[in-house]
Amino acid sequence: MKASFRFNTLVMIYAIVIAVAVLTWIVPGGAYQRVEKDGRTQIVSGSFAAADSRPQGAGAVLIAPMKGFVQAAQIIVFLFILGGAFQIIEKTGALALGVRRTASTFARRPELQKFFIPVTVTLFSLAGAIFGMCEETMPFVLIFIPLAISLGYDSLVGTAIPFLGAAAGFAGAIFNPFTIGIAQSISELPLYSGIAYRIPIWFVSTGSIIFFLSRYAARIKRDPTKSPVYELDRARALAPADAGADAGPMPWNARVILLLFLASIAALVFGILRYRWYINEIAAVFFAFGLLAGLFGRLSFSQMADEFKEGAKNMVGVALIIACARAILVIAVDGRVMDPFLHALSGAIAGLHPVLAAQSMFVAHGVINFFVHSGTSQAALTMPLMSPLADIVGITRQTAVLAFQFGDGWINPILPTSGVTMGVLGLAGIAWEKWFKWLFRLQVYFFIIALLLLVPPVMLFFYGPH
Repeated sequence: MKASFRFNTLVMIYAIVIAVAVLTWIVPGGAYQRVEKDGRTQIVSGSFAAADSRPQGAGAVLIAPMKGFVQAAQIIVFLFILGGAFQIIEKTGALALGVRRTASTFARRPELQKFFIPVTVTLFSLAGAIFGMCEETMPFVLIFIPLAISLGYDSLVGTAIPFLGAAAGFAGAIFNPFTIGIAQSISELPLYSGIAYRIPIWFVSTGSIIFFLSRYAARIKRDPTKSPVYELDRARALAPADAGADAGPMPWNARVILLLFLASIAALVFGILRYRWYINEIAAVFFAFGLLAGLFGRLSFSQMADEFKEGAKNMVGVALIIACARAILVIAVDGRVMDPFLHALSGAIAGLHPVLAAQSMFVAHGVINFFVHSGTSQAALTMPLMSPLADIVGITRQTAVLAFQFGDGWINPILPTSGVTMGVLGLAGIAWEKWFKWLFRLQVYFFIIALLLLVPPVMLFFYGPH
C-alpha cells in the first residue's frame, strides 16, 4: 500500500528554522551599528562591519521556538482570547442568526449581491490604507466565512474579503502611519507626501482584489464543487442552499447581542483612529463583548468558561506555527546572518540601472518580509539603508518608500512565516498549501503590477517629496 504524503505547515516552518541555522555556519558574521530614535531602533547607514560569527547549533534550534513564542506572545495571547470570546459568541447563536438574516436579504434581492464583495472589500481596503488594518482583520474572518458560505460562496471568499481587502489597502497605503508614516519620517520626507501617485495605486490594488474575488465567487456559486475547500465547508455544517429561506423572527436577546457587536466594532474603529489602540486593547474589546454576549445569551459563568477554554484550545496549533515562524528571525539575528544579508542586498542594488534598482528594492523587501513581517519593524530596519541607496542609484527617496510599501503589502498574505497570515488561516481552518495554490496567480499578477508601477516614478523622476 502506497503511503500518502500530507503537507504539514509546522514541519515546513521548522525545517526553515533548521536551514537558517545551517546558514549561520556558512555565512560570515557581520553587524550594523544601531541607534534609538523616537522609540525605534534604526540602522546607521554605512556602518556595516564584519563581526564574529555565531553558529547556531542543535541547542539553539531547540530553544528558538520558545524564544519565538515569547517574542510573539502578544499576538498569540490575542488569538487565544479571540478564539475563546468567539466560541462564547457562537454558542449564543446570535451571530448565526444575524448571518442567516443577512444572507436571506441578499438571496431574496439578487440585485444587491453584486455589491456584496465590492463594498466589503473596499471598506477593509480603506481601513488598511488609512490606519494600517492588519491583525485587526482576524475577528472579521470568523464572521465573513459563514456569511460567504450562506450566500453560496466558500470560506476562501469569506477569508479573503477582510484579509486581502486590508492587504490591498496596505499595499496602496494612503495615510497608513505604521508603514508610510514611519518610512517617510526615516527617509526625511514630508509626512504623507506623494499622495497624488499613491491614490491611483490604491484604486488599482483594491479594484484588482474585487475583480479577482468577484470572478472566483461567481464560479463557485455556479458549481460549489470547484472550490478547493469544498469538503471543509461541507464539514462546517453551513448550508448555502438555506440562504434564501426565511430566517424567522429574531429573539430580543439576539438583537441585543448583535447591537453589542456593532457597538464593539464602532469602539474598535474609534479607538484605533483616536487612541492608536493595538492588539491588547482590541483583545479587551472582544473579551468584553464575549462576556456580555454570554450573559445576554443566558449562558452560566461555568458554561462561558468551558466555551472560552474550548475556543482557546482550538488556537493552540496556530500559536505553535506563529512561534516557529518567529523562531526563524531569532536564529537569523542570534546567528548574525540578518545584517550580512541586508548588506549583500544593498550592495547588489547599488550597481543597477535606476529602474532595475527600484524594482530590486521591491524584491528585496519581499525577501526580507520572509523574516520580518511587521511593516513598522521592516521600515525601521531597512529604510535607513534604502534611503541613502536611492540617492546613490539616482531615484527619489519617495520611490524607495513606494518599493517598501509594495513589498510589505502585496507579498505578506502568502508567506507561511507571517504570524498574521498563519493566524488568519488558522482561524479559518484553511491549510496553507490550499491558500498558496489558490492565491498564487494573483500573487504573480501583483508582483508584475508592482514592477510596472515602479517604472513611471523613475523614468519621469516626478515622484518626489510633494
